[in-house]
Formats: sequence, C-alpha cells, structure tokens
Amino acid sequence: MTFQVGDKVIYPNHGLGIVERVEEKTILGTTCGFFHLHIVSNDTTVLVPVANVDGVGLRKAVTDEEVERLFELLGDGRIDNHQNWKGRFKDNSDKMRTGSIYDMADVLKSLTFLSKSKSLSFREKRMLDRAKALIISEISEVVRAKALEVEQKVDRALEKCFMVKARNMARVTARAKITKPVKASVMAAAPRRAARAS
Repeated sequence: MTFQVGDKVIYPNHGLGIVERVEEKTILGTTCGFFHLHIVSNDTTVLVPVANVDGVGLRKAVTDEEVERLFELLGDGRIDNHQNWKGRFKDNSDKMRTGSIYDMADVLKSLTFLSKSKSLSFREKRMLDRAKALIISEISEVVRAKALEVEQKVDRALEKCFMVKARNMARVTARAKITKPVKASVMAAAPRRAARAS
C-alpha cells in the first residue's frame, strides 16, 4: 500500500498520524524509503520503512461511512467474553496489534463490559484506556469533531450495547424457565403411559 504526503494513516498502537514526507535514507549501506509520520496524539515523529508498511499494519484512516458502521458495531450487543484472564489478554493483545479499528472496538466492548462486574488488572485497564483513546482520536479526526463529543457518542453506543446484551440474556433465561417445566411434565407423564401399557 502506498501513501501520499498529507494522507491520514493509522499506525497500530500509536494512533492517527499524518504523512509529512517520504525520503530515502542509507543505513548500513542499504538505501530505502521512509514515511515520516506525525503522530497526532503525542506530537511525535515516527519513521516507517516503505517496504515494511504491511508488516507494521499501517493503514489509511477510516471513512465517514466506516465510522457509522463502527458505531453500529459498538452498540450491537455482541460481546466476546473470555473467563480465562490469560486467553482474554492474549486475544485482546492480538487484536490491538492488528491496528483494525473494528478489532479495537471488540477490545473496548469486552473490557468495558468486564469492568462493570469486576476490577480489571493494571495491564487490562491500560489496554482499555488505549483502545478507547485510539478509537476516539481516529473518529474525531475523520469527522472533524471534538474528542469530548466523540467520547460521549462512544459511551452512549457502549451503554446501548450493554442494554441490548442484558435484554438478550433476559430472553434466554426466560425461555429456559419455560422449557424446563414442559420437559419435566413430559418426563413425569412417560411412566404413567408405560404403566397403562403393561
């Protein structure tokens, strides 16, 4: 994938950057091209080798349409929920490394949901904060809105997600209660039928 000067790009785990220039450098006798990225969140410059763009997961920022899709995903009520800390942390770390805003949204949903029922470890709390900050900075840059407004919209979408999940869980529980008595009465009637047959 190639980028032009001025392109808004996402560098996994660093957030949104702007391509300031492309230049060639010779390092240890090898000449290669580098993208100079200005990282917006912390006002730093990062050099990314042109040949390694795919390897580090550098991608263009999402479009307005993708932002709408992201908010639908944040509010859909589907949450990955690993009980095992080790497995959960590995899955979430892998998702954060992809640089995909949709993967980060999964991490944000699952860790926010988990934080409502128990306190997160220091590392998971840091990952949750990072996922939220990266999502907010990308969206605010794309839709040209203040970070606080975007954060409020993200929080509303997450609340909707948890309400939808709670509703779905209540339906499943209600169905299970209705199904159990029916099974029990069928089982109780079976011996009577067998007794009549003999």
